[in-house]
Amino acid sequence: MRRAPLLLTAAMALHLPLGAAAQAADDGAEMVTTREGEAGTAASDLARQTGTSIVIADPALARRHIPALHGRMRARDAVARLARAARARAVPVGKAGWRLEALPPKGRVVAEPPVHAAPVAIRIPDAPHPPIIVTASKRDLRLEQIPAQVTVIGGDTLESGGIGGSEKIIRRLATVASTHLGSGRNKLFIRGIADSSFTGPTQATVGQYLGDMRLTYNAPDPDLRLSDLARVEVLEGPQGTLYGAGSLGGIIRLVPNAPEMDRTGGSIIMGGAVTQHGAPSADLSATVNLPVVEDVAAFRATLDTASYGGYIDKPLMDRKNVNRTDLVGGRAALRVRLAPEWTVDVIGLAQSTEADDSQYADRDGKALESSARVREGSNADYALGQVVLAGRIGALELRSTTGAVRQNLHERYDASEPDGPARLFEQANATRMFAHETRIWQPQSHGFGWLLGASYTHNRTRLTRDFEALAARSSATGVRNTVGEFTLYGEASLHLTGPFTATAGGRFTRARLGGNGEDVSDQMAVMLAARGVTARRTFTAFLPSLALHAEFSPEDQLYVRYQQGFRPGGFAIESDYVRRFRNDRTGTAEIGARHGRAGVSPFDLALSLSYTRWRDIQADFTDSAGLPSTANIGDGRVWSASLSGGVQIVQGLRFEAGAAFNHSRIDKPDYEGALKYAFAASTVEALAMQVPNIARFAGRAALTWNHEVSEDLALTGNAWASYLGKSRLGIGPDLGMLQGNYFDSGFDLRLGNAGHGVTLSVTNLADTRGNRFALGTPLATGREQVTPLRPRTVRLGFDAKF
Repeated sequence: MRRAPLLLTAAMALHLPLGAAAQAADDGAEMVTTREGEAGTAASDLARQTGTSIVIADPALARRHIPALHGRMRARDAVARLARAARARAVPVGKAGWRLEALPPKGRVVAEPPVHAAPVAIRIPDAPHPPIIVTASKRDLRLEQIPAQVTVIGGDTLESGGIGGSEKIIRRLATVASTHLGSGRNKLFIRGIADSSFTGPTQATVGQYLGDMRLTYNAPDPDLRLSDLARVEVLEGPQGTLYGAGSLGGIIRLVPNAPEMDRTGGSIIMGGAVTQHGAPSADLSATVNLPVVEDVAAFRATLDTASYGGYIDKPLMDRKNVNRTDLVGGRAALRVRLAPEWTVDVIGLAQSTEADDSQYADRDGKALESSARVREGSNADYALGQVVLAGRIGALELRSTTGAVRQNLHERYDASEPDGPARLFEQANATRMFAHETRIWQPQSHGFGWLLGASYTHNRTRLTRDFEALAARSSATGVRNTVGEFTLYGEASLHLTGPFTATAGGRFTRARLGGNGEDVSDQMAVMLAARGVTARRTFTAFLPSLALHAEFSPEDQLYVRYQQGFRPGGFAIESDYVRRFRNDRTGTAEIGARHGRAGVSPFDLALSLSYTRWRDIQADFTDSAGLPSTANIGDGRVWSASLSGGVQIVQGLRFEAGAAFNHSRIDKPDYEGALKYAFAASTVEALAMQVPNIARFAGRAALTWNHEVSEDLALTGNAWASYLGKSRLGIGPDLGMLQGNYFDSGFDLRLGNAGHGVTLSVTNLADTRGNRFALGTPLATGREQVTPLRPRTVRLGFDAKF
């Protein structure tokens, strides 16, 4: 398929206004440095550094190899040198722009064909792909400039086979894992940094963002629908300098499509599915874009709704397919252009997820049956609002984001004893978060770039618990946690020599913690107050980061880096007590390399090796009453290696694969914390404990296929298979059950064009049962549990754009 010619206009969006750029071009010389390589890449670098616009419309010219350019010169002289090196001429366009046109070879005479000559079909070569700007870098760095492992998943890829949630990301990346407790209840992990199976007072180890707004603090993954997104950016951690102390494992950033002021249009994606051994499903996603005032304001909105059929039976209740999950949500955005280079965005998002019952089964019973005697399930409601101001002050970029989050999760668990009456345990987690961040930065030019920012986050969580049996209800001890964090952070990069660039940064955080018990007896409240358990405390922390990056060519990079992260402590419930747990802290050293661009280059490869020292690990265990609690379990270490790559086998057929290996140990157990319950009589086992929920090995492989059936019709396909190795649910005999060790596979085929198409997709192709998560209810006694994969599901979908 033909692609549009390459268009490079880097500097107009990233540096000086045109008037200032013209003055720089006409009056003064500047230091410019471009790399040896393709002319298109050099033109992009030169445009950024000189504050000009350089256009290359000829893809063959953009791919020409040129030597490096270095020295102090005027912009027009630098462009002239670039043109000579590329065997082209520079044609002025306006006051601060040029267009490069290829010169004909010397001695060649170009003659017009005779009038009677037959027309000749000329195929325009594919243009090189424009550089990927990773906005998660917060400095608009090119993917090749980032000293870390970064994965960018395009919006079209995420919508393939129908709209989904976080499962779409997990399926594509071997380094991302989930607890699979249920939609709206899961915890996500990256690169072997996992703390526990439950959602409690501990801050999540993965930072999740919509644009620049954090989605959660210590609440579970809201499992937002990945509809109408430009892309998803996954940065392996820690990312403490830019994204806060808690992002020990990394960040997942959703980048929505912005409202367009020059186009009215929309799209619709809908489908129906049948699940073997289960009930049918249906889904619908619709998006509309409307200019409100031409070139001044635009509105964009998306609506998502889905009903996923159940597949778990409860024979003791005479119910089948009990775990249907219904979801409805939407996102709306209004963009207003305040000035030529200033915009304000107002964004609202809401989603409600209702699971009629649980999705776990008995380990020793039939694969899709549960012996629970009560109706379980959950209700998860999520809402977010944010305002984003963005613009430019001279050569500097500014972005300010302010927002609020409301998240409620109500869970129901079977707490029946084998010989006792049916009993229900209910837990409600209400979270409120306010967040603000303002940052200013100078995009990298002349070999130097920097960033300064400040942020404030206030998060409040209230956890309450109840038991219900024989129509009688009693309250269990709950807890309230509050945290307020004020942060200053900065980062700078300096080109040293040749391909080498050094990056250093730091983050200073001052946090204030508070908390107290909920539904605590009067006697216990007096005792806790005497012990000072509910007292507030304040602490400060500084997190440094260092990196050395070598960009040998646009295709080859090597980096080493070191970064720290930490999470503040808090208050947890232990039986009828409320007590503190301490901060934990990580230090990670990493070395990595990349060749090519994933999904684009004929061959691409990325590899990483990291070592993390984790002190005072915050993790969950089950207390003497069988309820989950949180404590510091000791010091540990995590070795992690990842490898991913792809190769174009033939035109239109590409093979991709990825693998992750994690080796974790808790080498200094804390017997005053959770281990006093888990390992009172087993020191040897404690010393060999594995950090929970992370498989030692995970891998995936995929094939993508693109075949043009006719001039206006194409058949595209994706097939994938993955393996998740063994892991353990948690620490101690009660949570030491094995999970994982299963294969998964699927495919999707789409017949259509850019405007509309029909899709056939199949998930869990082999109808594997597996065990994604070894927990259904933490209170069950006398039976072990598994969480099977959704059985084989076939979906037929339709999509259209208008």
